[in-house]
Amino acid sequence: MTELGTAAWPVGPIRTERLVLRESEAGDRATFVELLSSPEVHTYLGGPQSRAELERSVPETPGRRTGHFVIERDGAMIGTVEVSRHEAERRGRVRPDGGEAELGYLLLPEAWGRGYAAEACTAALGWFARACPGVPVVLYTQTANHRSMRLAATLGFTELERFQKWDAEQWMGVWKPAT
Repeated sequence: MTELGTAAWPVGPIRTERLVLRESEAGDRATFVELLSSPEVHTYLGGPQSRAELERSVPETPGRRTGHFVIERDGAMIGTVEVSRHEAERRGRVRPDGGEAELGYLLLPEAWGRGYAAEACTAALGWFARACPGVPVVLYTQTANHRSMRLAATLGFTELERFQKWDAEQWMGVWKPAT
């Protein structure tokens, strides 16, 4: 997808009612390690990564790439949200050229249930719709992940397909920005 590659980046912080979406900083490293090693966060994502391995492998300033935002609340990182290139080997195509993007997000368990994921994803999708007009976005989740399924509906994703992978039913939806 060439559109995302040409999006202006980095962007200044995006402010919502309660959150700030911003580029990663060196001080975020510990929270990245916590997110990636959390069993709760990775219940539906294939399990956590080893904290020891993450301590060795996570760069000093992690997550520095176009479309990847740190979610901050009251000056502290509570998660990440990303609208990125949909990998060619991933299942599903929305456009014949495969030029769709993919939404992903992770929040610390203590940030769950407060609407922060919806607020952050809405802001990231808004940025993406302005940066890459008309480009659809896909989202994958396990159907057993009821919170993620509700969030997909709240954000306006519509189901494209369900399929079996990793011994669980997976869901793929699409979000098309208003033209």
